[in-house]
Amino acid sequence: MTATLRTRAVHAGRDDLTDLGVHAAPLDLSTTYPSRDSVEEAGRIDEFAATGSLSGLPVYGRLSNPTVERFEKALAELEGFEDAVAFATGMAAVSASLLAAVAQGKRHVVAVRPVYGCTDHMLTSGLLGTEVTWADPEDVASALRPDTGLVLLETPANPTLREVDIAEIVRAAGEVPVLVDNTFATPVLQRPGRHGARFVLHSATKFLGGHGDVMGGVVACGAEDAGMLRQIRFATGGVLHPLAGYMLLRGLSTLPLRVNAASATAAELVERLRGHANVSAVHYPAVGGPLIAFEVDGDPHALIGAVRLITPAVSLGSVDSLIQHPASISHRIVAEDDRRGAGVTDRLIRMSVGLEDVEDLWHDLDQALKAC
Repeated sequence: MTATLRTRAVHAGRDDLTDLGVHAAPLDLSTTYPSRDSVEEAGRIDEFAATGSLSGLPVYGRLSNPTVERFEKALAELEGFEDAVAFATGMAAVSASLLAAVAQGKRHVVAVRPVYGCTDHMLTSGLLGTEVTWADPEDVASALRPDTGLVLLETPANPTLREVDIAEIVRAAGEVPVLVDNTFATPVLQRPGRHGARFVLHSATKFLGGHGDVMGGVVACGAEDAGMLRQIRFATGGVLHPLAGYMLLRGLSTLPLRVNAASATAAELVERLRGHANVSAVHYPAVGGPLIAFEVDGDPHALIGAVRLITPAVSLGSVDSLIQHPASISHRIVAEDDRRGAGVTDRLIRMSVGLEDVEDLWHDLDQALKAC
């Protein structure tokens, strides 16, 4: 019998622990790994240079780390991929994915708005040598060029929670690889690889870590693509710290419980928000999840200043509920016309629902809405 995701989340990356005689995954903090056989080490470095993979003993922390590899293996298993590559942050993961396309002579990217503000800025500014064409989902095929190396999207999208049919985008992209940012849904609610996405990216800082105390990024993909991403990670230095890898692996074990519990609370809050006199619109994805977006009739800044239980802060996916005004923070770096064109209005609020009691959260939301 195939184990459920809930069971695999507990055991992924830990299958060998009993044979090792330990219960908790080992934390390896080494930056370098001694060896008396430099000829053998040279062979492993040649292997990494050729394939991006490293067999046998580690050599140096920027090439690989056993603790980080456990997290990578676990996330790949949960997303249904052969491999995964972890990075210092979600933006480091985005950067490496873009550089992988550039390295293969494909500098053009087709992207669907909205996406995270910093991703939008990186694409629009061309900081990494890429050129972007922003397209609606139905226009992706016509936006492709011979030098298109990637089609990039988020679904549900940050911060409007707009959903895109992944399978339709994959069909429209043809031979061009599709990268889906799955940070908001997590593999608990959605596995884009099942619909043909070649890359699935997470800001691991969010739900994968789950406690607001660790930063990281990760891309699930096939072995060959993982090799390219590891070579870029080695060259650019965007490695995930082993302690972060340890904490993210630990976070995965409770991921299904946290996401499902927060999603149930979010669904209840959505129903109440839809009937609130000071709320003009509520956005909640069909896939569900712990994220809510809504637009207020009054002053959104007054709402942010009035919450007392809910944490007024950027980011999401923590055990405590977070609320923010995207036009002021997460998407401030996006040009105003582009921001509004993507549905990020000045009255839009994004809330990441945590594990608090629904009645306590509603009491705080209701009094804050009345204040605005």
